[in-house]
Amino acid sequence: MSNIATLHQHVEKGYRRLFELYQNASTSCVSLPDLLPIALKELGIICEQLQVALQELNYQTQKLRESQMGLQMQQCLHQQLFQLSPNSHLSHLIVDRSGMIQAANLAAAELFHTTQSLLVGRSLLSLVTDGDQALLRDKLAELANRRIDCSVTLDLHSTHCLSATLTLTPLPEGHDSLLGCSLRTVSPQQPAMPLEQDLGCQGLYNTVKGRSLYHFNRSEIIPLEPHMLWFITQGEVKLTTLAMRGEEILVGIAGPSMVFGPSLTHLPVYQATALSKVKLASISLPELTQTQELSQALVKAVSERLRQTEAFLSIHGQLRVEDRLKQLLLLLKQSFGQPTEMGTRLNLRLTHQDLASACCTTRVTITRLLSKLQQEDLLKIDAQNHLIISDALCL
Repeated sequence: MSNIATLHQHVEKGYRRLFELYQNASTSCVSLPDLLPIALKELGIICEQLQVALQELNYQTQKLRESQMGLQMQQCLHQQLFQLSPNSHLSHLIVDRSGMIQAANLAAAELFHTTQSLLVGRSLLSLVTDGDQALLRDKLAELANRRIDCSVTLDLHSTHCLSATLTLTPLPEGHDSLLGCSLRTVSPQQPAMPLEQDLGCQGLYNTVKGRSLYHFNRSEIIPLEPHMLWFITQGEVKLTTLAMRGEEILVGIAGPSMVFGPSLTHLPVYQATALSKVKLASISLPELTQTQELSQALVKAVSERLRQTEAFLSIHGQLRVEDRLKQLLLLLKQSFGQPTEMGTRLNLRLTHQDLASACCTTRVTITRLLSKLQQEDLLKIDAQNHLIISDALCL
């Protein structure tokens, strides 16, 4: 309204000025040839002012049109949410073809302990556990014009996991780029594994029980404090350093019941990165001298890291890169393997670059050797991109 009023003022001002020029032309003694340039200059100024006002009005009109379209889209999305199920107790989302959430009902927000506005803009993949993300990504890719159901495990703030049936349904014509997503739980909410089950060392458990656990997602850098140790209760952590030329070197992988921290190394550069969803408890160094039980338990945890470090050193002693890779896979199989019908499945996921840094070679070489092992049926990769090592693999 203010822009329209400004435009109206410019028009009124221009009209008055033209009327004054007309009166001057009728009564003034100035000749018409001299008056014409004055009139043209005044008209030019008025036209410029009107042009600026019109441009601003067009801009505001466009913004208003975009806002109206946005409101109409939100209205359509909410209508589609209601059509998915009038039952407000069921969790429903609307996502695009890449899995980005466009709208969510109140039940979905309550399920994930957040608000509807904070769910919008998140990826649907971030709502399920790491093991189900590849499956869900494949379902989104293969979805055409048909309904797809799949079983997933929902990740609720890293404190609870909940089994659910996820249904993806294409929306009616006019919303071809969007999908309806319904979540139906198939088991009651289960709390995360109690701390007593996570810990392998009773002495360390007695120290950290009752404390808050620190949660880190995959690929997050874990902060390291000089006078503090991290104790892993769940997940795996990649420990790396930097070589003289700046390349990253894998020096260890810490799993449940293991400890790590800068006080356990003399490396000038030391970094810890979460390889999965990780839960950590902190132990300050002054606490280590308080009880004999704690000191003994810590010795057991540190000895695990020492044995692994020696195993990594023996890998570097192999002359052939292929033998280094095989020895690394056998070490990972022993430390992080889970027996299956197809072989031993690694519970952690390492990139080709991670394997290359551990074997002191290039990523291209590791990719070639992994392909060779697959062709020889000594290695497989499952749907979640986990390596499955054959029992026939040996040095």
